[in-house]
Amino acid sequence: MPDGAGGFRWPNHSPRLAPADCGPGAKFPQTTCATAASGYLAPVTSGSSSTINRRMGIAAVIVAGGVLLSRVLGVLRDIVFAGMLGATGVTDEYVAAFTIPDFMNYLLAGGFLAITFIPIFSRYLADDDEEGGWEALTAVIRPLAVGIVLLVIIGWALAPTVINALFPDFTAEQAAATVRLTRIVLPAQVFFVLGALFTAVQYAKGQFFIPTLAPIIYNLGIIGGGILYALFTGEPDPEGFIWGAVIGAFIGNFALQWWGARRLGMHLIWRLPWRNPVILEYVKIAFPLMIGQSVVVLDETFMRMFGNMSGEGVQTQLQYARRTMLVPVGVIAQAAGVAAYPFLARQFAEGKLVQMANTVDRALRWVLALSLAAAALLVALSIPTVRVLFERFEFNPADTEATASALFFYAFAIPVWGALMVITRAFYTRRQMWTPVIVGTAAALLAVPLYFALQREFAIEGVALASTLALGAYTLTLAILWYREPNHSHRWRRVLDPAARAVPLAVFGGGAAYLVAAGIQSALPTGFFSALLAVLLGTATFAAVALGLGSLLSRRFAPT
Repeated sequence: MPDGAGGFRWPNHSPRLAPADCGPGAKFPQTTCATAASGYLAPVTSGSSSTINRRMGIAAVIVAGGVLLSRVLGVLRDIVFAGMLGATGVTDEYVAAFTIPDFMNYLLAGGFLAITFIPIFSRYLADDDEEGGWEALTAVIRPLAVGIVLLVIIGWALAPTVINALFPDFTAEQAAATVRLTRIVLPAQVFFVLGALFTAVQYAKGQFFIPTLAPIIYNLGIIGGGILYALFTGEPDPEGFIWGAVIGAFIGNFALQWWGARRLGMHLIWRLPWRNPVILEYVKIAFPLMIGQSVVVLDETFMRMFGNMSGEGVQTQLQYARRTMLVPVGVIAQAAGVAAYPFLARQFAEGKLVQMANTVDRALRWVLALSLAAAALLVALSIPTVRVLFERFEFNPADTEATASALFFYAFAIPVWGALMVITRAFYTRRQMWTPVIVGTAAALLAVPLYFALQREFAIEGVALASTLALGAYTLTLAILWYREPNHSHRWRRVLDPAARAVPLAVFGGGAAYLVAAGIQSALPTGFFSALLAVLLGTATFAAVALGLGSLLSRRFAPT
C-alpha cells in the first residue's frame, strides 16, 4: 500500500491472513505469509489523532516497562558491584575500561542504527516489497559488520595509548589493568551493532517487546558474571563483571534479537552484490547521527576524566550518581522518545506538519511534568536513596555522602534529558540531522572550560553541575531553534504553561518529602532501614502533597 505522500507507513497489528491467501500461487508472497502467521502485520494508515495517541501510549507503556525493569536491574548491578568492590582505584579501572567500548557503542549502536534503518525498511513495507526490505538489510549489515570488527581490532591495538591519554593520573598498574579489561569487553560491540539492526526490523514491524529484553539480559549477565567469578575464584574482581557484560551482550543484544527478527520473516540474501544504492541512502542519514552520538558520549567521558582528577574513587561515585539519575530519564523520556518517533515520522511523511507539531508538544508536556516531579523527589531524597542503594560492605558512609552530593546536581538534569530526547527526534523526523550535531558540538566545546573551572572549585559536585549546565544549554538552544520556526512560535505556551503549573507541585512536594526524610533519619539510627523508611515515607509524602495541591489549584482556577 503505497503512501500517498511518498513516505513510509508505520506497521501495526492487523488481522491474520486466511490460509487460502498463502501457499503456491497465492496472492501474497511467502514472506508476508510468514509474518502474518506470527500475528504481525502489514503497514497501516496513520489514522486519527486519537488512534495515534492510543497506539503511541501502548508503545510507550511497553517500552517504559522494559526500561524500568532494565534500570532497576542496572541499579541492582551497581548495588552488587559497590557491595563487592566499593569505590576505589580498582573500581575506577572498571569504569574507565568502558570508555572506548562506550564510544563505539554510542557511535555505531546507541540508537542511531534503529533511527536510520526504520524509515528505509518501512518504505519497502509500504510498497509491499518485503523482499526488497531484506535485500536492503543485507546491503547495510555486511559493511557494518566488517566495519565494527575493524574498529574492535583498532581499539584493541590503541587501548594503551587511549587509556594513558585519558587517565594520566592512573598508576602504571591501574593503566595496565584498565587496558586488559578494555580488550576483554571490546568484542561485545560487534553484538551491539548487529543486534541494533535486528531491533530496527522489529520496531519497523510494530514489535517492541523483545527489544526491551536486551538491556535486561545484559544487566543480568553483568550481575551473574561478577557473582560467579567471585564464587569460583574466592575473591571479587572487576574481570568477572566484564566477562558477564560480554556474555549478556551476546545473548540479549545479538542472539535474542536475531531470533526476534527471524520470527518476523527476516532472512539475509548473501548472494547480492556489495554495491547497492541503499548503502548511500543509509550513510547520508546515518553519518550526522554518528557524529551526534559521539557528542553525547562526551558527557560520560568528561565525567570519567574530571572525576579521576578529583581523587580516587570519585569516578565511580559519579557513575553511581549518574546512573541513578538516568533511571527516571529512561522510564519517562526514553519511553516517550522511542514511542513517539515512528508516529512523528509517519505524520511528516504524510505532510501533516501541524499534527506532527501537536505530537511533539504533547510528548514534551508529559515528559516535562513527570520529569519535574522525578527531579524534585530525587533532590529531596538524594542521601537516603544512595544509602539504600549502595551503602554496604565496601561502600562506606563517606562514599554515600559524596555520591549523594553529585546526585543532587545530576537530578536537575532529568527534565533537561527528557526534553532533549523528544526535541532531537523532532529534528530527526524532518531529516534535519545536522542541527542537533552542530548545537551539540558547540555545547561540548564550551563545556570543557566549564568542567575545568567547576571541578577545580567544587570537585565532585562541580563535575555533576557542569554536566547539568552543559546539557541544559544544548537542550535550550535546540528548543529555541524548533519553536522559532514558522507555525511553531505560538506553541511555546502549550508546553511551558503546563510545565509552569507543575513546578510548584514539585517544589512543595519535594520540600515536604525532604522534611519527612530528614526527620526520620535524625530520629532513628543511621543505616539501611532508616534510609529505606525515609525513601518510602518521603515518596508517599511527595505524592500526597503534589496531588493534593494539584487538586486544590485545579479547583481554584477552574472556569466558572
